[in-house]
Formats: sequence, structure tokens, C-alpha cells
Amino acid sequence: MFTSNPFAEISASMPPAVMQAYVVIMIALVAVGTLFDIVHKGSAKYFFDNWRKSQSKGAKQVGGGELVSIAIQTGLVDVLTSGEFCNARRRVAHLLTMYGFVIYVITTAIMVFGYPTPATPTPAILPLLWWIGGLMVCLGGYWFWFFIRADVVAEGNSPLRMMRADLFILSLLGSATLGLIWAFLQTKGSPGASMFFGLYLIATTVLFGSVPWSKFAHMFFKPAAAFEKRVSYANGTRSNLPGPADKPEVFGSARETPRHY
Repeated sequence: MFTSNPFAEISASMPPAVMQAYVVIMIALVAVGTLFDIVHKGSAKYFFDNWRKSQSKGAKQVGGGELVSIAIQTGLVDVLTSGEFCNARRRVAHLLTMYGFVIYVITTAIMVFGYPTPATPTPAILPLLWWIGGLMVCLGGYWFWFFIRADVVAEGNSPLRMMRADLFILSLLGSATLGLIWAFLQTKGSPGASMFFGLYLIATTVLFGSVPWSKFAHMFFKPAAAFEKRVSYANGTRSNLPGPADKPEVFGSARETPRHY
């Protein structure tokens, strides 16, 4: 089960080109949705305006070598290890979801385009990684949803309470959960596999098609915002973006816990 390519198996009832076209459309939706989000919310304009102000008002100029060092720190601390989360449980849940999503998406694309039919044997590691990625998304996502969310843990609201800000995490969990159920049922030859495949496509379409209204686009802006904040600290102007809650001179110290991803 864990070494079977579910996308190759479904080629018996659906031409591989259909699934490949679907993946291309999802990529296009993310690109268009992110650009729309940038223009509509003015995120890029705000970022570059703030960048120019911090550069002109800074007590010192940050050189090219220091900028490279800051960029590396941003990548290692803020991106790869999610250093903005001071709460250990929240950070672990976020990392599980983030890396699971990356593995899940990359292996899906490789299997859909590189090994679309059983005629081209799929290396066993790919479907195994796909399963691991999907399970990581579910573990991190459900852990966050039921046990870490601020409005559930701190405010005592029902874990079933939903807001528009929850669209990304819910559609992501829906895509991963339904995808794994579909793959399992397909391996067992269950007639219900087709229904779950349809639900999987719906959840995935919502995930990638709702970029302008969800938190999806934030994953592209967070590294830029973290980099700008570090540069502002380095040149002495700090940043207008939300900073640490205490010990502001130290990066990665305690911060206000965000309500959502």
C-alpha cells in the first residue's frame, strides 16, 4: 500500500493528461491568487515602502556581506525552523505541517508527471514519501486545530468553530486526509475509492483556488517580512512590523502568539 503510486493506478479510468493538466491549473491558481493578493492588499507596496524608510533612516548602513549573513539567518531560523514561534508545541506542529505539505506536493507532482502509468514503474520511495508527507500534514494540522489554536485553548471556544482565517488549514487537512483515504481504498479495490477521489479533488481545488481569501499567500511573504525585520534591527531602525513581545534586542525571543497560521 505505501509503495503503490495511486496516481498511476487511477490511469486505468482516467487519462494521465487529465491529472497532469489539473496539477498545472492548480499551480496557475496559486500564482494568480498570490499576485491578486499582493495587488489587492498592497502587501508588496507596504514592504518596499517600509524597506526604503528603514534604509534612509537607519543609524548605520548595512553592507552587502551583512545582508548575505542576515539572509542566511532568515532562511535558517525564520524559514527552515520557524523561529518566530516561541511556543514549542506550536512550532513543532507548524514544522510538521509545513514539511509534510512540501513533501506531499513535490512527490505528487513527480508521480503525476514522471510516473503517470503502471507501465513506468514508480520508485517505491516516492509513494512512501507521499504517505509520510500526508500523515505529517494530518498530525501537525489536527494537533494545531484541536489542541493549540488560541481561540480554543485560551478562549475556550469550540474546536468546531470556523472562521475565514481557517480556510487554508481546513482545506489543507481536507486534501491530505481525503487523499490518503482515497489511496488506501484504491489499493484495497474498494468501490468507494472513486467517491473519495472526487472529494479529494474538491478539497485540493479549494486549497489552491482560495489563495486570495486564505492564509496561503502568507508563506511567500513571511520570509520577506522576517528579512526586512532583521535588516531593520541591524541598521538601528527596528521595524514597523510586529516584533518580539519582550527582549526586543534578541531575535527569536518570546512573541505574541498568533491566533492562526
